Amino acid sequence: MTAEIFATTPEGDTVEIVTLQNGPATARVMTWGATLQDFRLDGTPHSLVLGSPVFEPYRSRMRNYGAVVGRAANRIAGGRAPLNGATVQLETNEAGRTAIHGGSDGCGYVNWSLASHSETSATFTITLADGQAGYPGNLALTATYSLDDEGALTLEITGTTDAPTFCNIAHHSYWNLDGTPTLGGHTMHIDADSYLAVDEHKIPQGGPQPVAGTRFDFRQPRAITTPQDDPKLDHNFCLRLPGTEMHPACTLRAGDLQLEIDTTEPGLQVYDGSGLNSEVPGHGGVPYGPHGGVAIEPQKWPDAPNHPDYPQITLNPGETYRQVSRFHVTRI
Repeated sequence: MTAEIFATTPEGDTVEIVTLQNGPATARVMTWGATLQDFRLDGTPHSLVLGSPVFEPYRSRMRNYGAVVGRAANRIAGGRAPLNGATVQLETNEAGRTAIHGGSDGCGYVNWSLASHSETSATFTITLADGQAGYPGNLALTATYSLDDEGALTLEITGTTDAPTFCNIAHHSYWNLDGTPTLGGHTMHIDADSYLAVDEHKIPQGGPQPVAGTRFDFRQPRAITTPQDDPKLDHNFCLRLPGTEMHPACTLRAGDLQLEIDTTEPGLQVYDGSGLNSEVPGHGGVPYGPHGGVAIEPQKWPDAPNHPDYPQITLNPGETYRQVSRFHVTRI
């Protein structure tokens, strides 16, 4: 187990990074964005998540790579949302039109504190101030990464607030299991019978739609991208909930590796990486391009405050937000 200084920001913040190891897996997690910077399996020569061996790209072209994003992950239409009978206006940090990932200073883009760490786990904390990106309330977040004896990485996120606010956190790693430039060798299964159709601004339209007969049908493993795919994949899947707290979400396969994701969350945002262009070298020494990795993000559904029939993301004083997701890579 090591904890070391990874970088110092121009503002003078010290970015620490912790190396976790257990079973066949090694993970490196840094305080900036509580980011999973690197994840490896013994015997595999490349990282299974996209990232950079140096810090600076995480402030620019790799802003979301591996970060814990929020306080409201995904999109809120027009940055406007009802809360306790009033309308909250949030920062529209996506093309001046949409609130996304908690604003330009959301928790994925700032430095957390390393609260504690051991050989197999690390806990990070941050408090997002009242008024941050337009969100009310001081929101205190804790994120704990831990590796079990099987090498599975579990991320538990909790949050409390001193005023009603929105809280919907997501882990935003881009996965690539075979180390090739694109996802062409990957197949994916998603444990969902329905998804949310979106408009041209990626805002959900109406309630869940059946995946049957659409390009969003991943009930059986299939390629993530094919030449005829239209539209591109950047959608929320409405996960089946079998009645237990943790439930299956997704299985990703490529080469001789398989990633299984289980979560407490009702939704899974999947982005096929079609717009990726890191411009700077990643872990493999070359830039990441389109379809270089797939983002698989357990979370609640996007734009939830504007859809009363969706699982809601309001967090009140005295309540505790909690999300647990487990990422387990094995050989097949």
